[in-house]
Amino acid sequence: MEKTKELNIIDFSNPLMVLAPLAGYTDLPFRSVVKKFGADVTISEMISSNALVYNSKKTFKMLTKSPNETPYIVQISGNDPAIIKAAVEILNDIDGIDGIDLNCGCPAPKVFNHGSGSNLLGDLKRLEEILSTIKLHSKKRYTTAKIRIGVDEKIPVEIAKVVEGAGADMMWVHGRTRKGAYKAPVDYDAIKAIKESVKIPVIANGDITDYTKAKWVLEHTGADGVMIGRGAIGKPWIFHQIKHNEQNIDLELKKEVILEHFDKMVEFYEEYGVVMFRKHLHDYSKGYNGASEFRSLVNTITDSKQLRDVIEKFFKSQITQSKL
Repeated sequence: MEKTKELNIIDFSNPLMVLAPLAGYTDLPFRSVVKKFGADVTISEMISSNALVYNSKKTFKMLTKSPNETPYIVQISGNDPAIIKAAVEILNDIDGIDGIDLNCGCPAPKVFNHGSGSNLLGDLKRLEEILSTIKLHSKKRYTTAKIRIGVDEKIPVEIAKVVEGAGADMMWVHGRTRKGAYKAPVDYDAIKAIKESVKIPVIANGDITDYTKAKWVLEHTGADGVMIGRGAIGKPWIFHQIKHNEQNIDLELKKEVILEHFDKMVEFYEEYGVVMFRKHLHDYSKGYNGASEFRSLVNTITDSKQLRDVIEKFFKSQITQSKL
């Protein structure tokens, strides 16, 4: 199979809106919803290259894409070039994947201590070797990397130069170090410095939670787009807001998004999707009248039809109250 030669399917004529990979959240149902409502690019949850090579059934299910997910990028993690190469060769044989992303940013101890994720930022030679391996062996259109700006100390430009030199077509930059986890202030100046130091597209990531913040980040950093992860949990319509310059989202649209997300969960996970959807409902209902009682109720329901009726009734009541 030859490397795809078609024209770029990622359009940078407007700022790119990208859904960040988030373990336990950005599965196929969630990605299909944000894609429908404004995300330009979706990325799989992080896939362990070891799990992929050793044929984990759960891992292969995580690779499945929704029909509306184009372009779709699969993110892998790992620290062994031989395993990475084998993982890439497996992905080469799966249709519908438009790119392979290397996770160089995950701060989780179990990933870091394995030598993967943000651990690679402390050994740039190994980072370069692994990313170059993906570039060399991938037959997909894009090779990308999700980075942070260092492990303990900030070395954003140094990291970015290595990523570009290894052949990445674009990079997603979370403006914190590994040490900064998710609490330290995001260094948008570091993202700006990266953008000014490389020729490939740079997508800004970190604490982008609404239209106003997205607009400011784009202007401040000069980035080619924004990547949103935690900011989309409980409000997947954030991509619609940013694209259409809307501060507020109509409650009817919110209800439509939530019900579509639920239907996709049940379709993908069958009845277990009912249980899995509870955490999403906890986020969706935040700030609404009766949210506490609603959360208590949904935690007891296991039947998909019953839960769908409860969701519809709750959000309809919010629409009615908003009109009083």
